Amino acid sequence: MTIDKSWTQIRKRSNSVVFWQGLQSFLQMAKPHVNDRGFIRCPCNRCINNAQHQLEVLETHIHRFGFMSDYTEWIYHGENVNAASSSNVPQPNSGVHDRDEMFEVLEDIISNDAEVDQLGSQSSNVQYDDLFTALNSELYPGVSSFSSLNFLVKLMHLKVMNKWTNKSFDELLKLLKLAFPKIDLVESHYEAKRLMTKMGLGYQSIHVCKNDCALFWNENSMSETCPVCSKSRWKMQEGRRTGKNVPHKVLRYFPLAPRLKRLFATSKTAKLMRWHQAGKSTDDNVMRHPVDGRAWKDFDRKHPEFADDVRNVRLGLAADGFNPFNNMSISYSMWPVVLTTYNLPPWLCMKPEYLMLSLLIPGPQSPGKDMDVFLRPLIEELKELWENGIDTRDAGNDRKVFKMRAALLWTVNDFPARSSLSGWSGQGYKACPTCNEDTPSMRVIGKTAYFGHRRFLPSTHRWRSNLDFDGRTERKRPPRRFSSVDIMDQLRRVKTSIPGKHPNYGGVKRKRGDDELNWRKKSIFYELPYWAEIELKHNLDVMHIEKNICDSLLGTLMGDPHKSKDTDNARRDLQHLGIRSELHLYEDGNKLMKPAAEYTFSEANRRKFCRFVRSVKFPDGFAGNLSKNVAHNDSRIVGLKSHDCHVIMQRLLPVGCRSLVNKTISSTIIELCTFFNQLCARTVNVTDMVKAQDQLVIILCKLERIFPPAFFDIMIHLVLHLPEEAILGGPVYMRWMYPFERYLKRLKDYVRNAAKPEGSISEGYVVDEALTFCSRYFDDIETRFNRPDRNDDGIHRTSRLFVFESQCKPMGKQSQVYVEKNVRDRAEFYILNNSPEIETYLKVHAPEVTHELLSLASKSNIFVSSYPACIVNGVRFVTHARDVRLKTQNSGVSVPGTENEIFYGQLQQILEFSYLNDFSVVLFKCKWFRCDSRRMVTENNITSINITSESYKDDQFILASQAQQVFYVEDPSRGPNWRVVQHVNHRSIWDITEDGMSDIDLLQDNSSSNFTLFVDLGNLPQINLQRNDGDVIPIVQPFTTVSQHVNETASFLNDDDEDEDDVSEEDDETVEESADEETDEGNDDVDTEEDDDDRSYHTSDSD
Repeated sequence: MTIDKSWTQIRKRSNSVVFWQGLQSFLQMAKPHVNDRGFIRCPCNRCINNAQHQLEVLETHIHRFGFMSDYTEWIYHGENVNAASSSNVPQPNSGVHDRDEMFEVLEDIISNDAEVDQLGSQSSNVQYDDLFTALNSELYPGVSSFSSLNFLVKLMHLKVMNKWTNKSFDELLKLLKLAFPKIDLVESHYEAKRLMTKMGLGYQSIHVCKNDCALFWNENSMSETCPVCSKSRWKMQEGRRTGKNVPHKVLRYFPLAPRLKRLFATSKTAKLMRWHQAGKSTDDNVMRHPVDGRAWKDFDRKHPEFADDVRNVRLGLAADGFNPFNNMSISYSMWPVVLTTYNLPPWLCMKPEYLMLSLLIPGPQSPGKDMDVFLRPLIEELKELWENGIDTRDAGNDRKVFKMRAALLWTVNDFPARSSLSGWSGQGYKACPTCNEDTPSMRVIGKTAYFGHRRFLPSTHRWRSNLDFDGRTERKRPPRRFSSVDIMDQLRRVKTSIPGKHPNYGGVKRKRGDDELNWRKKSIFYELPYWAEIELKHNLDVMHIEKNICDSLLGTLMGDPHKSKDTDNARRDLQHLGIRSELHLYEDGNKLMKPAAEYTFSEANRRKFCRFVRSVKFPDGFAGNLSKNVAHNDSRIVGLKSHDCHVIMQRLLPVGCRSLVNKTISSTIIELCTFFNQLCARTVNVTDMVKAQDQLVIILCKLERIFPPAFFDIMIHLVLHLPEEAILGGPVYMRWMYPFERYLKRLKDYVRNAAKPEGSISEGYVVDEALTFCSRYFDDIETRFNRPDRNDDGIHRTSRLFVFESQCKPMGKQSQVYVEKNVRDRAEFYILNNSPEIETYLKVHAPEVTHELLSLASKSNIFVSSYPACIVNGVRFVTHARDVRLKTQNSGVSVPGTENEIFYGQLQQILEFSYLNDFSVVLFKCKWFRCDSRRMVTENNITSINITSESYKDDQFILASQAQQVFYVEDPSRGPNWRVVQHVNHRSIWDITEDGMSDIDLLQDNSSSNFTLFVDLGNLPQINLQRNDGDVIPIVQPFTTVSQHVNETASFLNDDDEDEDDVSEEDDETVEESADEETDEGNDDVDTEEDDDDRSYHTSDSD
């Protein structure tokens, strides 16, 4: 039967009944020939049988673009044609490589972006025409391995990966044009970027009032003046508008829905969007992902219709300000709003490739209290995604369309930004958002101290009646727990404020009423239907809290004049409260003297601590070189970044302070540091956090007994609420600012035009977003998704014998060494003894003889390959002889014993024993330290070992694959022959199966249960806080007698300061101490994926 194909030549297709009937007949004929996913080649004039689509997409494409004229025999769609007569059928991908990845890229982009309701009603795809033209063009006549588009995308990808400048890229294009005159390539980076943008998702430019009063958006989109302050939308010169309409400010909004849809557009990420369901912990007491937290479970219980579809998206939001310029003398604060997707597994959701820029709030001033004005577009879209959802094709489920919905779980911000987003002021007597109006606080000279944590103790606790804390007994009850109903009742009493900074409107300072407490506003997030019921709305940022506490502790211990909390006014506070008389200021002639406190280092101890920090060497990629932060005269430690403080708090301060201050003081500091070790673990145990909640109260009370009230800023108090937030939200490494602060460094790198930083970032982000999506499909070049880790061994050898899997990636010069017979015999015995597969031979004398078994039975080569360094299972090891010459330490090893004991040693040699048939085994020859009770002591989670005593001299070998890395730091409290063992858990190594389907609940090596937080609950020790070395510090200032000063300040300290909470809203926009150094100082040392070779700021126990 002859098939009527005349309809394919009709040009006016829109109103042609003949065309419509012919197209339906064609589709019916093609229907039985779709593949198992429902796809078939598309014969439209654009796809020309190169791309595959579902039948409904074919219908739309053929109707829109027409049927390809030279496809006359429909062999791909059901027509039975003899092979001899089908020679004129155009073959797919004719003229281009048979496997051009860009076909699949564009297919996924277009099929997911297209909105098809009925025949012909498709959103315009004109933007893709240039892409298909480049895709169907040969890069060079006769070269079929690359299409023009494929080559350009990969070239742009190399530019981004290697940070080429735009000028260097232009010069490269010119060189290619000169070398290959017939090459089909763009002329400049500008043209290349314009083409890449068509694969991106774009952004919207929304004009903003110059005073941040309102957006010229939606109902105000056509307004010429601000609806609040009536100021002109446009910049004016001498009272007149410039020739071209130039807005005062432009907000860049990157729509969320298409970016979420693109996560489902490719099977490479669509499956990962279900990980949270398959990978959640099977033990209710173990948390390794937010899905294991109580807040997630409570949200699912309250919204079961949302939880039923695992593809519905859970989001987290972060906002922070940064200076986009390298010149820090320029005051400029730009605020990106970034979203992360918690559906993804824990090793991906905080990676920069999966973070989504949502808003770019322009500078130069921070939005402050007007943050809600800028968040309006995002909130409206979140409401739409919650209430109605959006049709999305799921590439992980045969491209079936489902209704995707999304919900915002919480925000992650530093404390000042938290105030701007939540509406609760972080200043004044009621600064704590959890304690609310019951925040424990008191007024001291010049500041508010958050002192008085005895109220959290049981009512019968003996410390409540102890007068050594603040001279009074404590009778207050613990703060109440405020429910969602209580919070909404408080917000109903908050007066509506006018947005903006115009001095006659939103910029007018107003005082809050007593019934408003610390609320400045009702946050725009409460417009989300589910927000009021969320248990954990705004996370306390552990990164900044830990940094501020470290600065306070270290500054006070070291007596740093800029960061010490032991100031002159702090001593006057003690004098007024009538406590700790040994620390009071006193007069010596015409001088005012300050006794040295026990909680500060003496001059000699300060130098000891500095030398201790200078001596520390970390494993490769663990932390920065802290010796650079020690002053040349060993008197100060300066320039610490957030991750430096993270390492000092959890690794060095507990070890270094033990012998330098009173034991009661050092044990209290160690207890606080141990809590941060527990909190920052990858796997958090709920029981540990419940215990820590009670123990932290004791720790803070002990700190109050040691340090003056001025020491207790809001950061110290907020520690008390971190365990509860961990129970609600899960591990903190997915709820802190480290990944977002580093992401700001990536945004800063986009700035190429200093006059237009926001525009540069927006354009650069859209191009990078498109290239990141394309790079998921590339296998033949290095991308962000397939590039090896810094310490990737690149060896994935599988063997039937376990010992032959002990391989490594050698580093350094190989040398052939002769091993004495007795040593080689011991090594070979160890290899045989660690081969469980040969047990069959020991039991049954006729095992299956394989090449591997034959090789193992033969003797190894008498010459052994030796290496100075190697990489095993993603970990770098270096022999001790070479290690002593390096700035890093990679020679420490440990192995578990058969009875749960752990052996510690140093790597002496890396030896590769060669067998027949090219088999080999890599062994580590180690010096093992004696680990008996006299030479290894564990106290307060600190294990010290004597390195002078060697053990197991006749049993020095282990398989390379059995080694676990540790590093050693000096133990100042025990002497030069003792070292403290520090275990390493590498950030790139996870003990979770990628599909999360394992029946066994695999835990991380770094678990909160690895650290025992033991707090002495006995009698409060009586401490003489004056140092017994007789040191006194003269105060250099105009002389005032102690009695005069006490009289002057008594009235101030007795003042209840009832008006302090009534500060203006603008006054709440101050920046927390030292919290934003990394961004405000240019992010010079912020870790990114690209600069791992220079300095890694993330330990394994972090992210």
